[in-house]
Parts: sequence; C-alpha cells; structure tokens
Amino acid sequence: MPASPRLLVADHVAGGLRVFDLPDGRETAFLPGRHPAEHAGFLALPGGRTAFVDDRAGELVVLDPYGPDRGGPLTAATAPVAVPAEHLAADPAGRRIAVTTGLGRNEEPWSDLLTVVDLGADGGPRAVRVRTRTGEPGVVVVPPPDGADSGDTWVVLRQREPGALAAYSWPALAAAPPSCPPVAPLCGLPLPDDGHGDAYDPVSGRLFAAAGQVVHRARRTGDALVPEPPLPWGGDGRGYYLRLDPVRRTLWSTVRGGPGEPERWPEWTNCAWWYGLGSGLTGRIPLGPGLVFRLAVAARHLAFARIHPDGDELILLRPDGGRVTARVPLPPMDGAPRPGAAPWDGVQRRAVAASPGHDLIAVTRGGHGEVHLVDAAAGTLVRTLTVPTPLDEGGLLTLTDPADGAERDPVGR
Repeated sequence: MPASPRLLVADHVAGGLRVFDLPDGRETAFLPGRHPAEHAGFLALPGGRTAFVDDRAGELVVLDPYGPDRGGPLTAATAPVAVPAEHLAADPAGRRIAVTTGLGRNEEPWSDLLTVVDLGADGGPRAVRVRTRTGEPGVVVVPPPDGADSGDTWVVLRQREPGALAAYSWPALAAAPPSCPPVAPLCGLPLPDDGHGDAYDPVSGRLFAAAGQVVHRARRTGDALVPEPPLPWGGDGRGYYLRLDPVRRTLWSTVRGGPGEPERWPEWTNCAWWYGLGSGLTGRIPLGPGLVFRLAVAARHLAFARIHPDGDELILLRPDGGRVTARVPLPPMDGAPRPGAAPWDGVQRRAVAASPGHDLIAVTRGGHGEVHLVDAAAGTLVRTLTVPTPLDEGGLLTLTDPADGAERDPVGR
C-alpha cells in the first residue's frame, strides 16, 4: 500500500517541528527545540527523507518522516555545519550536501564559510568546513558528467558583488585540514552582481542562475564551466527565485515588475515565468499585483501565495493548459505587510508547500499557528491544521512522499 504524504510544519522563530499525516491531519511526530533556517529551507532527499539546517544548533538535520511508523527515530542523521545557513543543495544521489552561509539577522554578509557533508561516509556523516568568499552564495552540487559515483563531484557557488559562478572540487573540499582553511575554486564564470536564485537539472547537467536581465545557463564540460545562451524574462521585471518542476522538467520563477521601491509593494506586478527544459519553450502567466514569492509544485498544479491589502489568495495554475484554474481566498493575517512599508521586515508572511506526487497544497497563516490544506484538483479548502506556536514570519513547510520524485530538484526550498 502506498505511503500517505506527510506534512512537516516548522516554527523557525519559536522552535519546534511537527509531522502530520495527510489528508486526515493526524500528528505523527514532534521534534522540539529545532529552528530551521528559513532562507535555506527544506531539501528533498531520496526515500521521502528531508534535510534542513538548524540555525541555532549549527547542525544539518536529516529527517525520516516515516521512521516513527516503523518504531524508528524521526531524526535519521545530524552533522555540524556553519551558520547562518543561506542555501543548501545535494547531489542527485542525496549523499553529498553543501551548505553556504550568508547574512542571517545581520545587515551585511560577514561569513565566508562553506560546509560539505558526506552522509555516506564510513562511521556516519562527515562534515568539513572551509573558507571561500564572503557574500550571499547560492549553491548547486554537480556530479561527474559520466554519472559515476567517482567522488569527482563539484560544488558550484553563485556569488554576488562581484557576481560569479565558482566551482570547487568535492575531493579537495573533503580533504581540507581542520581550522577552516581557505580553498580556491577550480574554475568559474562571471555573472552580474545581482544574482538571486539557483537551480540544477540532473537530466541535462545544466545549472541556472537568475539575475536582473536574464537567467544564466552553464554546464560542466571536462574541467570547465561552459556558458550557454541565457534565457530572457520575456518582459518587464525579473525573477528572484528559481525552482525545478521534476514532474514536467520545467524551470519556474515568479517575475516581479512595477515600481522599485519596497514601500510600493501593493503595486508590484507578478507573472509565473516558465521554461521547458526539454522543449525549449518559455512563457509568462499573469498572477496579479502584490507580494508573490516562492511557489510549490504539485502533481498537476503550481501553487503561489499572493499577499495584497485587498485580500490574500492561493493561486492554482495548471501548467499543461498554461492557465490559472482557481484563486482560493485566504483569511487575513494580523501583522500582515502594510502599504508604505517594506513587506518583509517585522511582518507576517505565508509559506506554501506541495508534493509532486499529490494534489494537496499547504499554506500557512503567519502569526496564527494555522496551516490551510487545499485540494488543487477541486480548488477548495479542505482542512485547517493548528499548531501551538504562532508560526511567526510564516513558518516553514514541506510536503513529502517516498515515491513523489521531489529529490529530482536537488536544491533546498
């Protein structure tokens, strides 16, 4: 009998993580005292496992949401990592994980530490920390072109100001001595200074980096990163987020246009931008004004949470038809973003999650300790789960299933 999907709900501010069986909403496990790094998010691993970085403890945590069902632990493995975690990514096998550090709750980038973790090392997970370059680096993990598990994996960082892609050899990183030594990249490519958003396609071996004007593409060829023609945003605005849809092998982003001032966020325009990795076709679908950021990939839909003074909603988009199929109203949040002020400082937000193997979508009501479950096929709200902490700043969600193939997107979300 196939396993039912599991929803992981984390309060990264108050601490704690809960696992719910879906669709009945039964709580199956609780992990107290954990503070997942919101920006780095959850990373899907094979077999329905998921990983995150506890920013307070300085640990990579690997969870098996089905472990307690078998009498086993929820926490499958841990390893020490440098924090504050900015991004994390894995190789397609889910064995090698890289964690970059960024701002945390600071005004300027201050850490240059990169951690690599081998989950399959003899004796248990092995972590090594090195110094690279201060910034807000994105990361992807690129296996050898022949697909062999030879260890000749690359960790590719996407740096800002000055912008660059920088490739590091996994064997060199793993062999670094103690005391966090500096490590030089093997090779790299220049990028604009405004990079924001990363993706990697294990099928083609291409990596993608979002920037102000275009999405930059590159692939590993021999001992070099080779650039390919970039992908335009196709109109006004730019995307700040890239996500690989493993169901349809499509790259997605939310393109934001309109006034540049953060205080005028209700006037921002938003479009769902897509690029077919197999077809080469690209397009945009209008979503509406306001704040739209991260998206979730379900079996037959994409989900976007839109925040606006006139009312919030969950937007459901059917990729095969290229159209919005439903707009589900969401109850307002106390402490929601206000016109005239930036929409991300000291305000409530919404997290959204889905599984590429199911039609259920989960979206939070920040500050209220609520998670709404929406049936994407019907376009209706089916259940609201409550947790005892407020889920300030929207909390953090992921929805997993051992057979959904979510790990084919090997970047944390």
